[in-house]
Amino acid sequence: MLLPAVSLICLALLAAPARAAEPDAAPFTDPAEWGEALFFDTNLSQNRTQACASCHAPARAFTDPRQTRAGAAVSLGDDGVSLGDRNAPTAMYAGFVPPFTRRADGMWEGGLFHDGRAADLAAQAGGPPLNPVEMGLPSKRAVLARLNETPRYRATLAAQGLSDDPEGAYAAMTAALAAYEKTAVFAPFSSRYDRYLRGEIELTPEEDLGRVLFFSQQFTNCNLCHQLRRSPTDPAETFSNYEYHNIGVPANTAVRAVNGLGADHVDAGLAANPQVSDPAAQGRFRVPGLRNVAVTGPYMHNGVFADLRTVILFYNKYNSRRPDRQINPETGAPWAPPEVAANLSRDLLEEGPALDDRRIDALVAFLEALTDAEYEPLLDR
Repeated sequence: MLLPAVSLICLALLAAPARAAEPDAAPFTDPAEWGEALFFDTNLSQNRTQACASCHAPARAFTDPRQTRAGAAVSLGDDGVSLGDRNAPTAMYAGFVPPFTRRADGMWEGGLFHDGRAADLAAQAGGPPLNPVEMGLPSKRAVLARLNETPRYRATLAAQGLSDDPEGAYAAMTAALAAYEKTAVFAPFSSRYDRYLRGEIELTPEEDLGRVLFFSQQFTNCNLCHQLRRSPTDPAETFSNYEYHNIGVPANTAVRAVNGLGADHVDAGLAANPQVSDPAAQGRFRVPGLRNVAVTGPYMHNGVFADLRTVILFYNKYNSRRPDRQINPETGAPWAPPEVAANLSRDLLEEGPALDDRRIDALVAFLEALTDAEYEPLLDR
């Protein structure tokens, strides 16, 4: 006698061994470990194509190597169309940036982003996921929904009582990202310069000349802005005083031609920071650190210069009377005017003598010696 098909199915189910329930995902207990997972997670963008690591790629010293219609000067958004207006700075050594403040002498310092609008690393990490031209998620609740899609993230939030708390979950996420960015991955201090300070190697004669020039107040003005600690042998030097200055950087017209802002747009720099209302802030940007600078171009807040030597020549134009020093080697034309002509830090820019080619090359060699060991193969030698 044939059994009905339904009965056969039931018998098969009864005979089959019971399937073990999938174990619950273990929550992250180390914020930095969770932050690392988040840093590389493209699920935290609207179209699931972009992560923090898209604009801060570890293989390129945590900068954005992607080519766009604007070259590599600015980053492409998750929508595949939108372009920013500022160059994505390296995330390396960002954990050393002090909080944004205005000192008693009136000078602003610290803060993340080029204009300091994020007080610390966690605040900076909270910007891109909700930025419509970056990762593009519409709200913190949308971010929470994405976090809850990943079992281990969901368990981590549940362990903190944040499963249905968009504000709290967002704060936990950004704190984890900040914890990851404070690990030694982002601050290895492994460059030739660091090895020289530890007595492990000798600098080449050209690198050593560049070092002497860099820290000299007689031959260059580099260390007026690019030295935080007063000792030239401090092993934790990050090569920025984190102040804000207008050095006369021209607009990046190539970027403006394609990102929709147009030639009339002006980046106000520090004055775009909601915490700042002083007109003297117009055109000022935070002094960047110089570690890994040789492999993290293009340069300036808008990526307007492609080559590190061009940057030094740009500074040198303020002191040199040679006609050729008034020509941008990348364009073959005179240096373009400042995007914001007011508030130039002329007292710093015009201090020190003009540099000849030998000294410029030596400075480049010293800056290359600030490249961490992992990234030395990226140097164009």
